Amino acid sequence: MSQDSTTVPETSRKLSGRRRREIVAVLLFSGGPIFESSIPLSVFGIDRQDAGVPRYRLLVCAGEDVPLRTTGGLELTAPYGLEALSRAGTVVVPAWRSITQPPPAAALDALRRAHEEGARIVGLCTGAFVLAAAGLLDGRPATTHWMYAPTLAKRYPSVHVDPRELFVDDGDVLTSAGTAAGIDLCLHIVRTDHGADAAGALARRLVVPPRRSGGQERYLDRSLPEEIGADPLAEVVAWALEHLHEQFDVEALAARAYMSRRTFDRRFRSLTGSAPLQWLITQRVLQAQRLLETSDYSVDEVAGRCGFRSPVALRGHFRRQLGSSPAAYRAAYRARRPQGGAPDRGPDRLERAERLGGDRAEVLEQRPGEHAMPLRRPGGPVTHTSHHHHPPHSPHPPGGTEPGKPESDAYAPACPSRPRVAPRAVRPCPASGNAP
Repeated sequence: MSQDSTTVPETSRKLSGRRRREIVAVLLFSGGPIFESSIPLSVFGIDRQDAGVPRYRLLVCAGEDVPLRTTGGLELTAPYGLEALSRAGTVVVPAWRSITQPPPAAALDALRRAHEEGARIVGLCTGAFVLAAAGLLDGRPATTHWMYAPTLAKRYPSVHVDPRELFVDDGDVLTSAGTAAGIDLCLHIVRTDHGADAAGALARRLVVPPRRSGGQERYLDRSLPEEIGADPLAEVVAWALEHLHEQFDVEALAARAYMSRRTFDRRFRSLTGSAPLQWLITQRVLQAQRLLETSDYSVDEVAGRCGFRSPVALRGHFRRQLGSSPAAYRAAYRARRPQGGAPDRGPDRLERAERLGGDRAEVLEQRPGEHAMPLRRPGGPVTHTSHHHHPPHSPHPPGGTEPGKPESDAYAPACPSRPRVAPRAVRPCPASGNAP
């Protein structure tokens, strides 16, 4: 269940008598990143009752019998071992040192035992790999950092990996995306245990939003798991990236792979963790981002050069994925990162566009030599779905490109020997058909 749900799934097991709901055990391993490791320590390990935050009792446990060295060469000493997990009502695995290494068998056994006895098990970022290795995510929805989501989906096919969410609450097993999303999940746990007032008080002390809207979509890039480089499907992926300016659908990709649509969908999902239609829409939106950042093409022209059948389709997918209209995204991007040689559009107009940030249906788009014209999406007002409008970092235009225009009309980036694509980022499109 995602962060935006108003209900929380019931836990499937009753907490055993020796465990206490207010006791939180944090399981640390050597090589873990210090930021993720410190999040549950800060949330559950500091007494903030003076601010209206109920107190938890924290047990910091070593997950293995080796020196716990974290990022930066720091060496930690955990006061407890795996035996302390037997008292905890919540067990948090803040991170795992490597997605390619199996976790220690003793730690996996302790996690299984804790879950069987009713403890709530939490995996932050790559901690989801530890939960998956213990079999606790089988048949369940889960998330992790978007960069590792395809690998998690491929290595553990019984896990329903959703790289779009900041965190997933499935009752007695919870997972989060990377780094700061661990704070979101820990606040969610406090909110579940003690209510919105307690979570809000804690968020104020941490100086973070009590509840972030949206998901990981805006942070996705074109990365793929390294294993795809030797897969025959990589050639089809490379062709798709080179021809995003053309209108083609998933049926065309399946035909190029000499597969039926059903077989292609299954193979593509097992390789990338994403459905091919969702992946294709994501790539077109990412291409639109680049054109909006590096060219003066109108939104209608950008839609055509990204393979969308109409500007309306571009605007709908763009807003669903990034929480902003294309025109507002371009204006906010240029206001934050003015590019050399770009025309001066005036501070008042840019400030207004950034203030709008997609919150209203009417945004301003001005082409060189034209008056500012209001643009309104067909169908009236647009319901805003995100409170944050910070555009994701995108690369600068390729060297040697004339300011304001891409190198070619197609502007299909040259694909390296190993193609890069994004894991699933866009929720299923309600429109029928295969093509965006």
